[in-house]
Order: sequence, then structure tokens, then C-alpha cells
Amino acid sequence: MIKALPIDVIWKKRVIRSKIIREGWMNDNGLNNVMELIKRQKWENLFKRRELVHIDAVKEFYAKMTVIHLKKKDVVKSKVRGVEVEFDHEKLATILGIPGNNGICEYVKDVWEESKYIKPLEITRRFANNETLTAARRVQSTEMKPFQRFVHFIVMKNIVPRFRKRDTTSFMDLTYMDHLVNRRRINLPRVMMRHMAYIISVKDHELPYEVEAEDEDEGNKDDFDWEAVIDEATVEGESGSDDQFYDAQLEVEEPVTETPAAPAVPASSSAQQKDQEPSGVDPSGPTSREADFLKFQAEFERKRANRFHDELEKAKAENAKLLALLHQAQTKPHP
Repeated sequence: MIKALPIDVIWKKRVIRSKIIREGWMNDNGLNNVMELIKRQKWENLFKRRELVHIDAVKEFYAKMTVIHLKKKDVVKSKVRGVEVEFDHEKLATILGIPGNNGICEYVKDVWEESKYIKPLEITRRFANNETLTAARRVQSTEMKPFQRFVHFIVMKNIVPRFRKRDTTSFMDLTYMDHLVNRRRINLPRVMMRHMAYIISVKDHELPYEVEAEDEDEGNKDDFDWEAVIDEATVEGESGSDDQFYDAQLEVEEPVTETPAAPAVPASSSAQQKDQEPSGVDPSGPTSREADFLKFQAEFERKRANRFHDELEKAKAENAKLLALLHQAQTKPHP
């Protein structure tokens, strides 16, 4: 059974800031071939987004988030500052201004199986730059060429963001890297939803895909380091012909492994209940998650108020000591 973590555990997670890639900077540094890969996926809007992010809004979204699993799609529900949030992969694609109907959406974790568009051994050999390998495995960044390392940078910062193990590719990293360099479509909205569902069920991953902050005071806004940091300014481009680009109206392949999921929400209508897939997930829904969040929020505010009170009393005591020492120094007779 996949179950969402307790709200206090989710709240303690850090928020991963995706990287913005400036096309002018990329072209000036000989990385125009990387921009071409992004454009072929039609992700320009995603990589140019510059909204500031309110960290607490991100955490509230994930703390209240649930996922409904239907036969043909998943639906994410949450509530942020009293505003109901609900979307499937098509609506998320519209929000982000990127494609959301075609392409692979495998969420590969521990098992890397071969399929029509995924050849594990070939992929390993390509990114390890070693044709003598006899088995598929993870690839170290030191084995990759500069161009390949930058593609990996994009994957781990914007597609399936993470803080940990950035020098080693996962099976999922290699799958998406291979599709990028071979111009095959990736259904990013579906990948993002699966990654979000997985994140709230495990402790060792941070919160990806920032939430846009609107009408916030300057004191609540976070400063961004928008520069994409890489060591190499010149890369060896890898190219593919147009007919290699997977852009046909094909049915989306099923994920290689079981899709990680947050708690399922019982559908309100009989039609939804009929459409909903049976799965071993936590039966708690948005209402219970929100109630839990309100309890957590009240306790969090109480502890913060107590901490502020204790710090204020401590400061008053320190101030009193300083005033006493100053008074003593002023009244002490000079020799």
C-alpha cells in the first residue's frame, strides 16, 4: 500500500527550485543544440517561466495533495490558501503551455525493462560511452561527455527534480535522456504527476515543481539563482534526423513499474466510482487531509508563538543584564 506521509514530515521537506535556461546564454556558450532538444519537445514556456515562489504555498499544496486513480488518467487534488486546486495531465499541460497528449511517461524506479522505445543496454552503452558493457546499469556523470552531462542536468533539475545522487544517473534519468537526444516525445505532464505522487509517499525526496506566488509582500518572496551552472562552455552536439522524432498520434505506453500514488480519494458520483481503478492506497481524501493540515497548522503556529515568546523573554533578560552592567559601570567610583 502506497500511503502519503504525515503532514509534518512533508512540511519539513525542502523545495527544489527548477532551473531557468536562457536561450541567449545557451547560444553564446555553444549550447544551441541543447536548446534545439527543448524546442523539439515544445517546452520553451516551461524553461522560461520566471515567477517567484512562496515556499509555504508549495508545502501546503503537497501537504493537502491527494491523487484519484481512474482507468484512463490520474487526477491531483489539493487546496492552497482556501483555493481548490484540481487537474489531470491535460489540464496541467494547458496551465504550463506544453504538450500533454503524446509521448512516453514511464516512471522507472527499481526495474528497467525493455520495450519498443527503451533498450536498457543500448542506452547504458551510449551514455557510459563504452560499447563493451554487457549489462545495463546506472551511469556516473564522469563517464558522460559534456553534452550528455548537460542533458542529465536538465532531467534532474526540471523533469524529475531531486537534490540527492546528482552525480549518478538513475534508470529513469537515462530513459528520459535517451528520449531527449533521440527526439522522441516525453509526456512531461504525466511524468510530473507521477513524480509528485511518489514524492509525498517517501521520506528521502524533496518537493519539486514550485508553485507560483501571486500578490505576495516582498518579504515573503524568495531570491532565485537563475543561472544554469555547468563547467563546460563547449559541448559535442548529438543530433538526430527529423524522422527519429517520435511525434505520432500513438497510445501512451503504460508505465514499466507500478505508478507511485498518493492517497486515493473516493469518487463522489457513481459514474466516477465505476471508472475508478481498485488499488491498495490509503482511503483518506481531501477532506481528511485538509483537516489534518489544519490541526498541524494550529500546532505549528502555537509552537512558533511559544518559540517567539521564549526568544523575546530571553532577549529581555539579556537586555536587563546589559543595563545592569552599564549602570554598575556608571555608578562605580573612579580611583
